[in-house]
Amino acid sequence: MLTSETILLDGGLATELEARGHDLSDALWSARLLADAPEEIVAAHAAFFAAGADVATTASYQASFAGFAARGIDLRTSAGLLRRSVTLAKEARDSAEPSGGRRRWVAASVGPYGATLADGSEYRGRYGLSRRELTAFHLPRMEVLAEAEPDLLALETVPDIDEAAALVEALESLGLPAWLSYTVEGGTTRAGQSLAEAFAVVAERDEIVAVGVNCCDPADVAPAVALARDITGKPVVAYPNSGENWDADGREWRGAPRFSPAELAAHATGGPALLGGCCRVRPADIATLARHIHLT
Repeated sequence: MLTSETILLDGGLATELEARGHDLSDALWSARLLADAPEEIVAAHAAFFAAGADVATTASYQASFAGFAARGIDLRTSAGLLRRSVTLAKEARDSAEPSGGRRRWVAASVGPYGATLADGSEYRGRYGLSRRELTAFHLPRMEVLAEAEPDLLALETVPDIDEAAALVEALESLGLPAWLSYTVEGGTTRAGQSLAEAFAVVAERDEIVAVGVNCCDPADVAPAVALARDITGKPVVAYPNSGENWDADGREWRGAPRFSPAELAAHATGGPALLGGCCRVRPADIATLARHIHLT
């Protein structure tokens, strides 16, 4: 599925939606706009494609049946909104300007269980749920997303090994490829586990086509990516956040941005790679990254 060339991911979809004037402070985050302003999601995807991105990552990261139910949305409508996240990304892809022969992809985002709690738990992991319970949580929404026929799934911002194993188990029956990316801090997962053990979980899984890190400090990317390549032999995926810190209590980002397109682009020389940005990374940053890896 993946070639030897670098694939350019998008940046922070929610960040772009906020920049367009939307308040995403409720528990559904960007998924709220699947119902309230779907055209704005298309516009945000389009901005990243215009910047040079090859991939649109859907607005389903924080979407869950439980989260929609809390807003009074029934099961059927919730499933429709999940499928809509893929449809909107496809709409943006299909209407984008030609990309010089480069393929464009739609990756259906599957965030961790902690993201649906909207309390910062995805940066801690270890929710007190068994692996079986986590698989049972993830599988229904992954099935619905797969029905919409994205190119692949983005199993992203995974904070611990147990959840990674649960996600891979849920993936088995879907017939779709996926990348899996951990959120890390220093040399460990957010739950404090060895990255070597974390990457080993997916090393022999053919349905995982790339592995790496996302929504982490940019400084944590290089050692994690090198380890992921060494352990799995798979293409790596890396899309750090801006380097600012998320204050879950205050629900705001603090500190100065440290996202460096030049430093991130260096990972394109070690083998196949999917590179981009996460929270607080804008289309202008992706355009700069594209220039550094000679995609534009």
